[in-house]
Amino acid sequence: MSGARDPFIVALDLRKRESLLDLADRLRGEVETVKVGLEAFVRMGPGIVEELRGMGFKVFTDLKLHDIPNTVSGAVRGLVRTGASMLTVHASGGGAMLEAAVSAAREEAAAENVAAPLVLGVTVLTSLDDAAVAEIGWPQGAAGTALALARLAWEAGLDGVVASAREAPLLREALGGGAVIVTPGIRAAGAAVQDQARTSTPREALAAGADYLVVGRPVIASPDPAGALRGLREEAR
Repeated sequence: MSGARDPFIVALDLRKRESLLDLADRLRGEVETVKVGLEAFVRMGPGIVEELRGMGFKVFTDLKLHDIPNTVSGAVRGLVRTGASMLTVHASGGGAMLEAAVSAAREEAAAENVAAPLVLGVTVLTSLDDAAVAEIGWPQGAAGTALALARLAWEAGLDGVVASAREAPLLREALGGGAVIVTPGIRAAGAAVQDQARTSTPREALAAGADYLVVGRPVIASPDPAGALRGLREEAR
């Protein structure tokens, strides 16, 4: 790994702690940041974040918090204490909830004398297409809804957003260069999209303005996870 920021994040979406840690061990030196999602966090507890940090990784806790402001604030404080480098809240939770999340992250980090994690607003899940968005009751489609939620998150003081690469150019133009844009749903060219509705290749996502690319199954389901990740890096060039 070079000293430059690594744009890849590997999602360790595994159900067994031993399997997750084994995979992480195989990826040491191959990636800077790993993601712990809701299922792994619930099954293994916050200690898994500390274990991964002990292995030398930065950890993105992608729990997509969405609740009343006080509850989200308390959860964010807990995540700061685990040493998380990045965390997510649903932007659709509203301005007061988003502001509470940012305040909690910064206050707790100052109290613990650690760097504050990036607080990111989840816009529209990459599993949703325009029809699913309309079913929820959002009339603007996936792109319009992502833009509205991204603006809300940015105005509330969040560090950036999570959105598909398809919306990334629109969001970059609206939010400017200071916003961090994280894009999930990354697939190699021609690969199966599985349960994702809005995917992109690594090159497409970076060209669209993404700062970080989250990749899960293309790496973790491979018999050679490190090799699969290297292949995606090559494809990103």
